[in-house]
Amino acid sequence: MQVPEQWELGILRKYNREQARDIINELLVEIFNKILAIEGQNLKDKGIKLSMNEVHVLEAISLTDERTMSNVSKRLGITIGSLTTSINTLYQKGYVSRERDLEDRRKVVVGLLPKAEAVLEEHDAFHEEMIDSIFEEMELDKDELLIESLEKLSSYFKK
Repeated sequence: MQVPEQWELGILRKYNREQARDIINELLVEIFNKILAIEGQNLKDKGIKLSMNEVHVLEAISLTDERTMSNVSKRLGITIGSLTTSINTLYQKGYVSRERDLEDRRKVVVGLLPKAEAVLEEHDAFHEEMIDSIFEEMELDKDELLIESLEKLSSYFKK
């Protein structure tokens, strides 16, 4: 992978390439794991007995226009088989509906039940509070470089 010249000039002034790679890897993993842990604890504290994986499946369903298993699995970047396992559990717990498409019996259409909508409201509220807190504590609205860097990072992972 080609490393952008500006990246080489910035971080490599302070660290060698291997140190920089280790630092970035450690930070990304730490941030990801910490957010998942805090998010999971928040839902648990609210009495929601779902894994973060299950919540993210509900979220993907809500964000998918044509809610077929195929489209939801593509949004999540997982196989239909993996999604089927999660949907089976969510169906048994009363969070989702599923039925064959009337026009194309090969398609399975999934939907959110009211119980799922309540979970997603809590999930969205958590994210709102987290972002508000980060903005307040870190004064992110004054840090254009960080926001630009996060946008680039997000774009990279969407490839």
